[in-house]
Amino acid sequence: MSSQPRTRMTGIGRVLVVVYAIMALAATGRSFVQIVQDFAAAPLAYTLSAVAAAVYILATVALVRSDSRVWYVIAWIAIGFELVGVLVVGTLSLTHPELFLHDATVWSGYGFGYFWVPLVLPFVGLWWLRSSGRTSDEATDAGALATGRSSW
Repeated sequence: MSSQPRTRMTGIGRVLVVVYAIMALAATGRSFVQIVQDFAAAPLAYTLSAVAAAVYILATVALVRSDSRVWYVIAWIAIGFELVGVLVVGTLSLTHPELFLHDATVWSGYGFGYFWVPLVLPFVGLWWLRSSGRTSDEATDAGALATGRSSW
């Protein structure tokens, strides 16, 4: 057993974190400007932009810290929520465009304004979380926790 903990943050994981961080900054900036300039014009769209920003921030932090079992689960939840948000808001923006007349959200049109990155990103994120898996040590720790035994 090596003294160095294994990390998921290699290769595609690092790229994924960078893309999530960029999306977090973009969505935060967009929602801030929308809310400050004219929240009353489109409160639903602007609130959804703020929710998207919060999800991207949480997903970024969770991916960076995904070596921890708790943050790994939080990453799954955040990215799963992101996927549902993109699909629901994207569909609503096409079927009920009157909800988004004044301005779109990050997830409107399935992320059309961001070259569909918001649509593709959660699929890649969930794939990466699944393929990076859990280390055997984490699986042993999880089993010990489930049975009440400590690995200390």
